[in-house]
Amino acid sequence: MGKREIGELSVLDFVISIMIAEMAVTSIEDIQITYREAFLPIIILCVLQIFLAYWSLKSRSMRYLLDGKPTYLINNGKIDEKAMKEQRYNFDDLLVQIRQKDVKDVSDVEFAILEPSGELSVFEKKEEEETEDKPSSPVPLIIDGYIQWDNLQKSEKDELWLRREIHKAGIENVKQVSYCALQQDGVLYIDEKDD
Repeated sequence: MGKREIGELSVLDFVISIMIAEMAVTSIEDIQITYREAFLPIIILCVLQIFLAYWSLKSRSMRYLLDGKPTYLINNGKIDEKAMKEQRYNFDDLLVQIRQKDVKDVSDVEFAILEPSGELSVFEKKEEEETEDKPSSPVPLIIDGYIQWDNLQKSEKDELWLRREIHKAGIENVKQVSYCALQQDGVLYIDEKDD
């Protein structure tokens, strides 16, 4: 399953791990089960998990289906109650996790993102002297060859600008970009896919 900690496992990885453990225990307890009967289901589950993990690497829609996608619980300093309700996330959970990130108050939070792993990523508001036209954190514009339309719109850029910048970097097609983000200083970070 790769080098991931328990907190970073997807729901599918966690369920398959529990199933493998249960099958292993069953084969140990019941001495009448042959090695083939004991190990064949475990091997099938391992192959299934590896296949689904590989498929999710290649397909963004499969990745969202298996792992879910991040949800903004606080966006531009405003709490999104609808998103909290969809994620079955209450205010007590939100406050506890914000305090665990050493943030004193919800009003100090610009963005709080509930990651697919269940962890809350918290970004505090910046001081007033910073210019408002610059993003407070890097904004991903392209992920795995796909333009992030919401982020492009939030950064007040358009597709033509993005394609021109990609072309200036010597890249012909957006599909060749593994990751592209607009940095805090307005510089575009571009990472090309490996062949």
